[in-house]
Amino acid sequence: MSIFSDVPQAPPVAVFKLTADFREDSHPQKVNLGVGAYRTDDCQPWVLPVVKKVERLIVEDNSLNHEYLPILGLPEFRSASSKVALGEDSSAIKENRVGGVQALGGTGALRIGAEFLRRWYNGVNNTATPVYVSAPTWENHNSVFADAGFKDIRPYHYWDAAKRGLDLAGLLDDLEKAPEHSIFVLHACAHNPTGTDPTPDEWKKIAEIMKRRNLFVFFDSAYQGFASGSLDKDAWAIRYFVSEGFELFVAQSFSKNFGLYNERVGNLTIVAKDNENLTRILSQMEKIVRTTWSNPPSQGARIVSKTLNCPELFAEWKGNVKTMADRVLLMRDQLKSKLQGLGTPGTWDHITQQIGMFSFTGLNPKQVEYMIKEKHVYLMASGRINMCGLTTKNIDYVAQSIHETVTKVQ
Repeated sequence: MSIFSDVPQAPPVAVFKLTADFREDSHPQKVNLGVGAYRTDDCQPWVLPVVKKVERLIVEDNSLNHEYLPILGLPEFRSASSKVALGEDSSAIKENRVGGVQALGGTGALRIGAEFLRRWYNGVNNTATPVYVSAPTWENHNSVFADAGFKDIRPYHYWDAAKRGLDLAGLLDDLEKAPEHSIFVLHACAHNPTGTDPTPDEWKKIAEIMKRRNLFVFFDSAYQGFASGSLDKDAWAIRYFVSEGFELFVAQSFSKNFGLYNERVGNLTIVAKDNENLTRILSQMEKIVRTTWSNPPSQGARIVSKTLNCPELFAEWKGNVKTMADRVLLMRDQLKSKLQGLGTPGTWDHITQQIGMFSFTGLNPKQVEYMIKEKHVYLMASGRINMCGLTTKNIDYVAQSIHETVTKVQ
C-alpha cells in the first residue's frame, strides 16, 4: 500500500475544467466565454506589438545575463510598477515610503502580502484577524488567505442580484460592523466576477468608514488600464486612499494589461507610514520570499520594466492597452443591443454599466447548464462571462442562445 493512499482527490479548478470540457466538445458553433484571458476578434491570444518589440531589444542586449535577480526582484521593475499604480506625482513616492516586491503574478503578490500580514499585522502570528472578501469574489482570494494561515475569512456585501449592481448600503454596513483592524480585500477596478465598481463618490464613503474604523486596505489590481483604457482612471481608488493617508498593500498583475499570462509578472506595492517602517517591512518580505521562491524570474519583469521606463515604449503600450479595452467595450455595446433587439426578457443595461473583462449576466445555474449542454456556450456557473470571448463572428449566436435560454429556462 502506498504511503499516499489516504490522499483524497481534489476537485478540479472550475475555470480550467470548463476549458477542458470546451476543448472536448466537437460542436461547430461552440463558444468559450469562461477563460479569463484576452482574445482578438479571431478568438486568438494577442501578443502585444510593444511586447514583441521589447523582446527583440532584450535578445539584442549583450549586457544582460542569467544571474539571479535580488530577492525582492528587479529594482527598476518594482519602482516603475509602483509608479503606475500610485502615479508619477504621488506624495507617498516622493516621501520615500513606497516599496515593491516582485512576485509570481498577482496571485503571488496576494500570497506574499497575506503571509506578511498573518505574521506581523496587528500582533505577531495573528491568525484570528478577520479577512473580508467581497460576495462574490475571485475564487482564489479565499484560498490564498486561508493557505496563508488566516482562520476567519468573511464575505462582505457587494453584489445586489435584484438590481444587478453594487449593494452599497450592505457594503457600508459591513464596514461599520467589522471589528477594528480587520483586513478588507478590495478590487481596484473591474471587479471580478461582477464587473461592477463603486463610483468615486462611493469610494469616498468606503474610505471614510475604513479610515475612521482603522480597517486595513489590501487592493487587488489585476486590470489597470484594461478596464477603461485609462491607467489613471483605473487607479483612481488606489490613489485616493493613499491621498487620505492609508497604509496599504496593492497586489498588481501584468497578465492582462501586458498579455504576459505565462510569464507570471506581478508586484506587491507597499505604502507605509514612513521610510523607517517601510525598511522593516521589506526586510521581513525578503525573508518570506527567500523561503517561497527565493528569487523571481527576470524575463517578464524586464519586458515590463523596459516598457514602463521608456517614454516612447510606454506611450505605445498605453495604445495597445486601449485597443484591448475598446474591443471589450464594443462587445458590451453589441451584446446589449442584440439582446434588446431580440426582445430578450429582463433588463440588460448592466452589460454596459459593468466594466472590464467580465460581465455578471444574471443567468442562474439552471440557465448556465442549458447554455452549456444545449447551446455549447461555455460560461461559469455563476453566470459570469468573459467579454473577450465574444467576437463579431459568434455574437449573434451567443445573443440568440441567451434569448432562448432566458425564455425557456427559469
